Amino acid sequence: MKAMFRVILVVMLGLTLVACSKFKTYNGDPVTKVEVHKAERKLYLLNGKTVLKSYKINLGGNPIGPKQFEGDGKTPEGAYFISHKNPNSTYHLSLGISYPDASDVAFAKANGRPTGGDIFVHGGPNKRGQSGDWTAGCIAVTDKQIEEIYAMVPEGTPIFIYP
Repeated sequence: MKAMFRVILVVMLGLTLVACSKFKTYNGDPVTKVEVHKAERKLYLLNGKTVLKSYKINLGGNPIGPKQFEGDGKTPEGAYFISHKNPNSTYHLSLGISYPDASDVAFAKANGRPTGGDIFVHGGPNKRGQSGDWTAGCIAVTDKQIEEIYAMVPEGTPIFIYP
């Protein structure tokens, strides 16, 4: 009887850990591109022209206009790609964005300024209570949403960030 109880307890604990994992799986249509519409505060995951999912987002603290320099608080605008996945992110989970590209670097260099970098789509910070546009130039969603996005979006996926 004790052995059966232990087996049931171990199985239940295992199922609880799987259900609580931040690493989800996705078996639907592949995401072929990501679109961010800054003015709408929306992120869309698309397969071709079909929207698979949409999310409300927060941006950098100075969101109007494209990111040009380190510390400007702006979120980039333009065509980039998902460069990598960070499972150990300070912000729950994160997807790297390939900013800066060659034109971003050239513009900043011509103006004698650094471009900045480390731009991500990420979940919330470890300390809660953030609202409005609070990132340093990233695209923020909730932790539950980044878990879903992280599962759906592979590295190399194009991301288009619009004003």
